[in-house]
Amino acid sequence: MDLRLAAYAVCVEDGRVLLTRAVQPDGEMTWTLPGGRVEHAEDPFDAVIREVAEETGLEAVVERLLGVDSRVVPAAERRLPGRPELQNIGVFYLVRITGGRLRPEPNGETAGSVRTPLADVTGLGRSSLVDIGLALARTVPATGHVAPVPVGGLIRH
Repeated sequence: MDLRLAAYAVCVEDGRVLLTRAVQPDGEMTWTLPGGRVEHAEDPFDAVIREVAEETGLEAVVERLLGVDSRVVPAAERRLPGRPELQNIGVFYLVRITGGRLRPEPNGETAGSVRTPLADVTGLGRSSLVDIGLALARTVPATGHVAPVPVGGLIRH
């Protein structure tokens, strides 16, 4: 089993959420939250600020921890065939943008970023991470845990 620890930013301002357009290993484009892998010896708190800057060009501050999500992606549902199942542990933070300028990630996996009206999210081809992050931001559960988000249709791992 592969294990991935990642930090994700949920930035909702004026009824719009900050999303990134990620290029997947299979070449497909998927909307997701800014964020990604926590590097060796890096704190997830620092990782989410770094990832927002790298992927969007924006400067962010963490407002609060929203929660932690742990899910297993079966081997058959991995985007690259032949990979073992993946446990993704995502640490979700509510962030506020403080500066910078929206731009694509230079030489990276993010093709662009947009602030999307919340009402439009359900019509987007997106990662389940978007739904998890928005559920955490909307409900702010005391346990920091939301029910699993089913994948299928417009929602992928």
